[in-house]
Formats: sequence, structure tokens, C-alpha cells
Amino acid sequence: MTKISRRDLCGRLGAGLFTTLAAGAGFDPARAEERPIPYSDNDLIESGHRFFGTLSRDLAETIQSATKRWGQPNAYVLGQEAGGAFIGGLRYGEGSMYTRNAGDRKVFWQGPSLGIDYGADGDRTMMLVYNLPSTEAIYKRFVGVNGSAYLVGGFGLTALTIDGVTVVPIRTGLGARLGVNVGYLKFTEHPTWNPF
Repeated sequence: MTKISRRDLCGRLGAGLFTTLAAGAGFDPARAEERPIPYSDNDLIESGHRFFGTLSRDLAETIQSATKRWGQPNAYVLGQEAGGAFIGGLRYGEGSMYTRNAGDRKVFWQGPSLGIDYGADGDRTMMLVYNLPSTEAIYKRFVGVNGSAYLVGGFGLTALTIDGVTVVPIRTGLGARLGVNVGYLKFTEHPTWNPF
């Protein structure tokens, strides 16, 4: 009979328990660390058509404009958001982030803005994500400039970036919002009212 120390026994039981719980929850730590594989324009346009509906030509032009400038994204987010501004503004949203090989994630975003910006809007949003090293890397603050100069084919197109990762929200919806502002979006795993 082999003698096992209490320390070895606790280590083996702990590892077995973690493996059992992780398998039951569908969590794969190695998979969460994988770098997502890029999407083609056609993949994105097809997902966008299903999400936005019949705005086909405008959506295709907007996605092609983004991929021409930033390349092929390796993740994308589909969701809904609402925002309003009177000089200072706030924006809140929720959706799901999709990757080819590193799993999908529920994401929430919120953020403040400051600038010459007035109005309110409610949008369906598709965010193209570039250079995402792992799915966990989405949970940061992405800084950018938002303004009417980015309008392409009836969709609003902006760019937010941090640490070499770029998020490009493509928005269409109801409401009126005019102006230019500087702000950020903070992505979180859980909803929060705190935009900071």
C-alpha cells in the first residue's frame, strides 16, 4: 500500500473537484485563453443581416468600410444600447460577444462622454473587435471619439481602442443625437449603473 501525505491527498481532491465543477459548468480554461480566429466580411454581413433585419446594402457597405480600414475582426458583439447627452452623456448596453474558437461571452457596457453633444438614442449595435488576444481582454475601458463624421450608409461607425485592441461599434436605431464627444465604453461581465 502506497502512503500518501495529507497535503498530496488534499491537492488531488482539490484538482479533481475543480475538474468536475469546470466540466459541469462547461468551462474550459485553455479555451478561454485561445486567441480568437478572424471572421470574413461575408460571415459578419450574414450575422448582421439576421440581427439588424433588412438593412442589407447599407450594412454591407459599413462592414466593408470597417474591414478595409482595420482588417478582419476576430470577435464581434451583437446587442442593444441606449444613451443620452446634454453636453455630458451616458450610454448603457448589453449583448453577447461571439468568437469562432474561444467561446461566446455575455457582455455589458457603459460609459460617460463629454463634448458638444445633445439628444437621446436607442440602438441595435454590432461591434467589430480587432486584435483580441483572449475573450477576457474585452473587459476593459475603450477610449474613442464619437461624431457624425463617422456616418456610413445610415449607420453610425466609431472606433474605440486600448492596448492594441480596437472595438468598432456600428449602430442604427431610433432617436436623434447631434454633435461630437469624447468618451469611453467600459465592458463588464455583469450589469452596473456605474459608468466609471
